[in-house]
Amino acid sequence: MDRLWTWDRPATVREVVDDINRQRPIAYTTVMTVADILYGKGVLTREKQGRAWLYRPALSREAYTAALMQEALDSSRDRPAALAHFIDEISPDELEVLRGLLDARPTPEGP
Repeated sequence: MDRLWTWDRPATVREVVDDINRQRPIAYTTVMTVADILYGKGVLTREKQGRAWLYRPALSREAYTAALMQEALDSSRDRPAALAHFIDEISPDELEVLRGLLDARPTPEGP
């Protein structure tokens, strides 16, 4: 995923494998399997180019991170407590960003 987000273009499994192999060995089939799983989960999209698939992220890195955060929050039995723990762990700068985002968010209109 990191390579696809960084490259900001569709890529084949071969391109990803060749790039990873510059740092450490990895099997083509491993990357192909992971790409297929991520495609099945809707994390990647793909289109055929000749005999190969071109993969691209379905979401931006930031949207994907937000989805992971939502998934983690959904797994909690006590969402307010989970949010409180999250707030306790973020930096003061991040807390200010969060406050600003919350203040700028339109409030839903009541009945």
